[in-house]
Amino acid sequence: MKELKKSLKVLQIDKSWTLFLDRDGVINRKIEGDYVRTLEQFEFIEGVLDGMKKLTKIFGRTIIVTNQRGIGRGLMSEEDLQKIHNYMLAEFKKNGVKIDAIYYCPHDYQKQDCECRKPKVGMALQAKKDFPEIDFSKSIIVGDSREDIEFGRKLGMITVYIEQDLKNPFEAHLCFDSLLSFSRAI
Repeated sequence: MKELKKSLKVLQIDKSWTLFLDRDGVINRKIEGDYVRTLEQFEFIEGVLDGMKKLTKIFGRTIIVTNQRGIGRGLMSEEDLQKIHNYMLAEFKKNGVKIDAIYYCPHDYQKQDCECRKPKVGMALQAKKDFPEIDFSKSIIVGDSREDIEFGRKLGMITVYIEQDLKNPFEAHLCFDSLLSFSRAI
């Protein structure tokens, strides 16, 4: 793990870099076998706000990219998702954390085809359209799934896999047990 952490220092990450973050399992607790459907179910993972404070000072842009299949399956509405995101953004702002944009895929891949569901890169391409200065070769994706890592690899990003027991890094460039640990390594 020390060698992995050292490699982050050599990258010379500065304000010209973009940080892409998955949401469930990275920022907030994931509900296994279900979806975070309501504001009451949304819970920040311990240390995320502290980690994000540090990351905000380092990266020029921070963008959240999240698959939200629960909408396509009719388990929650886009209004429900907006309430969750509004709360999350308000808490980030109160803690000095800047999020430039949130992109989400509402589609149920079993019922409809789309270009935005990770590992497809539609959300990143929309971010690039909205923020033309984004350079994917100077971007990092932090996620907790194979789809997140594939998404980043397709775009030439540095991939960071988050998993508590660090057993299955899906060939990510780096692996940490939490977003807070990743922020401490930069």
